[in-house]
Amino acid sequence: MKILYFAWLREKTGTPAEVVTLPDGVADVNGLIRWLSARGAGFADAFAEPSLVRAAVNQEHVKLEHPLADDDEVAFFPPVTGG
Repeated sequence: MKILYFAWLREKTGTPAEVVTLPDGVADVNGLIRWLSARGAGFADAFAEPSLVRAAVNQEHVKLEHPLADDDEVAFFPPVTGG
């Protein structure tokens, strides 16, 4: 699974992207956020308030309950506004 981090999520995690194997027991985006949060202080800080995080799976905006597969691309980013 490829994971992309944008804006302040990239700054807090310290990485723009990474490739991981879908962890055992992680079935959806919420589960991935919990798993990522347990990886260290930067990740815990980035995902401390999940309501401020938006996700896309395979370049489609999804809710945090969206199921995941090992070959998915998951992007995390803050809410965006137009202007």
